[in-house]
Amino acid sequence: MSEESDSLRTSPSAASLSENELPPPPEPPGYVCSLTEELVTKAREELQEKPEWRLRDVQALRDMVRKEYPNLSTSLEDAFLLRFLRARKFDYDRALQLLVNYHSCRRSWPEVFSNLKPSALKDVLDSGFLTVLPHTDPRGCHILCIRPDRWIPSNYPITENIRAIYLTLEKLIQSEETQVNGIVILADYKGVSLSKASHFGPFIAKKVIGILQDGFPIRIKAVHIVNEPRIFKGIFAIIKPFLKEKIANRFFLHGSDLNSLHTNLPRNILPKEYGGTAGELDTASWSAVLLASEDDFVREFCQPVPACDSILGQALLPEGLASDVPCDDSVRAVKSQLYSCY
Repeated sequence: MSEESDSLRTSPSAASLSENELPPPPEPPGYVCSLTEELVTKAREELQEKPEWRLRDVQALRDMVRKEYPNLSTSLEDAFLLRFLRARKFDYDRALQLLVNYHSCRRSWPEVFSNLKPSALKDVLDSGFLTVLPHTDPRGCHILCIRPDRWIPSNYPITENIRAIYLTLEKLIQSEETQVNGIVILADYKGVSLSKASHFGPFIAKKVIGILQDGFPIRIKAVHIVNEPRIFKGIFAIIKPFLKEKIANRFFLHGSDLNSLHTNLPRNILPKEYGGTAGELDTASWSAVLLASEDDFVREFCQPVPACDSILGQALLPEGLASDVPCDDSVRAVKSQLYSCY
């Protein structure tokens, strides 16, 4: 780190602080890159990440947070800030906005983000609703497999499924490999009924998509939908208005044609449930990974929110992610839209 960068982080002496003024937080531990040479090259080409400038870029983002959002309760560790820089191709302003959105989203939807830990979601994990496949795709993307048919609405609300998805994304993004390569989503809609689909209305769709697009530092490279019933046209009609064009173009609807799926995800990385040769679908292993991370999630998501942070959560919330209140009219509209698909 240059002398100039070091000078930016020099703490004022205790004598210069007023009685109620807090000193800057201690400097985070140093960063050690875990990327392979191949991924370093990929990050340089796709994300504009230059290893020789990496720590300078992190320090620049850290300084922006301290200057523009001094009351934002956030980690300033190198590794954490790098997630946001990589997700926005090292554009400082866009990375800062993503970081702010990330915390604002968490503050604005307490039903999802309060007490967010694996043990609180054991029913969802045990149901087999989601898992991460053991093999990555040819581009190195981890594959998040979601099976909505495993959810029984009378057991728990749809927000519990969203909590489990978010928990999984948080665990995946800890890996620098995932930060560079991104992820792929495989969603199996086999057996999803009209009554079940009606739970995913515009209110939920807008919030979830807003978080994935503008409030979380992950690169979604493709979304593969299989075994979708006719009502999925209605579900997608609800989702599409909130999708950016780039993300909308990454949705692939395969129906029951697994050969179509295999042109994107080869058979040797898929379980036999999807025409693959990688054995049976295993949901227990990923659940065990999450449950083993209980302490990490407790530290991150189960602590009291500072009062100033609660205010920031509402004040900084980006357009489209506001905490609207769903109404009966919107629910009726969803059901009407889904019925029209029959």
